Amino acid sequence: MKKKISVLALASIFVAGSAMASGWRIPEQSVDSTAKAGANIASAKRADAAYYNPANMGWMADTWHTQVDATYIYLSPIEYTDARSAGFNDESESEHFFVPTGFMVSPNYGGARFGLAVVAPYGLSKRWEGGYGQAFAEEFSLTVIEVNPTVSYTFGEMVSIAAGPRMMYADATVSSDASVIGKPVSRSMEGDTVEWGWNAALAIKPNDKLNISATYRSNIDLEFEEETDLSLMGMAMRPRASVSVPAPGVVALSVAYDVRDNLNVEVTWDRTFWSEYDILDFNYSPTIPGNPFEAPVARDWDDTDAFRIGVTYGVTDAIEVMAGFGYDNNPIPTEHVDFTIPDSDAWLYSAGIQYAVNEKMDVGFSVLYDYKEEREVKVDPTGNVYGEFTNASALLVTVGLDYKF
Repeated sequence: MKKKISVLALASIFVAGSAMASGWRIPEQSVDSTAKAGANIASAKRADAAYYNPANMGWMADTWHTQVDATYIYLSPIEYTDARSAGFNDESESEHFFVPTGFMVSPNYGGARFGLAVVAPYGLSKRWEGGYGQAFAEEFSLTVIEVNPTVSYTFGEMVSIAAGPRMMYADATVSSDASVIGKPVSRSMEGDTVEWGWNAALAIKPNDKLNISATYRSNIDLEFEEETDLSLMGMAMRPRASVSVPAPGVVALSVAYDVRDNLNVEVTWDRTFWSEYDILDFNYSPTIPGNPFEAPVARDWDDTDAFRIGVTYGVTDAIEVMAGFGYDNNPIPTEHVDFTIPDSDAWLYSAGIQYAVNEKMDVGFSVLYDYKEEREVKVDPTGNVYGEFTNASALLVTVGLDYKF
C-alpha cells in the first residue's frame, strides 16, 4: 500500500506521544517494564537493562544475557462530541499493533559491559474515516525503530556509569481530506528519516538493598524533506516540503529498595522536555499562493512529569509477580489540541509474572491498562475543535523470553 504522510501531521507525530505516555512515547518495551508501568530503571536486572538503565549492566551475572519481547497494543476508538453541531460528532477507528523488541548484555570485560537494545520508543495509528475528523487526520500512523548500543563501566561495588549513541529510524503514514466538510483541500506525502542522539546513565548502590539511578536521553531533531501530493481547489501539485521537529529529551530519577529479600519497590519520576516543541514551521518549494499549510503553527507545549511505582515479589525461587501504577500528565495546551493529537492526562495500572524455567531461561507475561481522562476543548467556537474527546484508552499485553549463556 502506498505510504502517504502529511508534513504537518508528520511533525505532530514525532513530538507528541502515544496513548501510553505523554505525547507519543511508548515507555513500555519489555515484560518487566509493562508489568511495572514503566518503573523499570533502578530495579532493571534482566537484559532489558541495556535500554532502561545500562549502568545496571555492571551488576548482572557475568555471562551473556539476551531477551526478546513482543507487545500487542490495542487503542480504543476515541469519541468526539462537538458542542456546536451533532453533525460534527465523530469516532476514530480502533487500532491494533504488534511491537517486537530485543536486548543483549555482554559478560564483564575488566569492569566494562556492552549492551544493545532494539526498541520502538514512539508509535501510533489514529484514523478518522468518513466523518468530520477525516478533514484533519484521515490516517495518522507512525513506526519508529531505535537501535541503542551502550557501554557501562563499574567502579568497585557502588558506582556504575554508562553511555551510548541512539540511531532512530522513523517512517509514517498520514492523509487528510477536507472534502467531507465541503473544502476541496487534501494533502499527502511519503517520508522517512534517520537521526542520531545519545543516552547516559548513572547507578549508585550504597548497599545491597538500595539502588539510586538517573538516566538521560537526548533531544533528537528530526529533519524531513520530501515531495508532497497537494490538492487545492481541484489543482493537483507535487511541491517539496521541509520541516524540522524535536523528539524531546527525557530525564529520569529512580530509587529501588529491597524491603525484604523477596520484595523490591521502585519509585520513578521522569520529565519529558516537550517545551522543545514551540512552533511548527515548514516550507514548500516552490511557494504556492493560497496554500493553507504554509503558515507557521504555534504549539507551545509544556514539559511533562510522570510518576511511576513498581513492585516485584518473589513468590518462590522460580516465580516473580509484579505490579505497577503510574500517572502521566500531557504536554498540550488546550488551545492546541486537535484530531491528530487528542491527548490528555493518563492513569496506568499493570501486572505481570516471570517464571524461571531453569537457571538459564525466564519466560514472562504482563499486561497494562492506560486510561486517558476526558479532554474538553472549548477555546474558539470557530476553530476546528470545539467539544470533548472521551473514551481514549490503551491495552498492552507483553510476552518475553530472557536467556543466559
